[in-house]
Amino acid sequence: MSNTKDKTFADGFLFDRKPNAPEFVVGKLSLVVDDAVKFLRDHKDAKGWVNLDIKQSKGGKYYLELNTWKPEAATTEVVEEDLPF
Repeated sequence: MSNTKDKTFADGFLFDRKPNAPEFVVGKLSLVVDDAVKFLRDHKDAKGWVNLDIKQSKGGKYYLELNTWKPEAATTEVVEEDLPF
């Protein structure tokens, strides 16, 4: 689990849920274009992707956080041992 100081909040992105919205409406995403574009350019991976998690603070407000998780590199370990056959 990451510490609070490891969090990177997504600049220029605002997510909000409206309690009176129809059930099929999950929420509203608003972008400050210049801030969002800079954030995306600064944080894209080698393939051009930026992954953001939508989270809810203890105070109930929603925010977007940069998801920095990367899978561990696959290792091919060969174990040589005496086999019974």
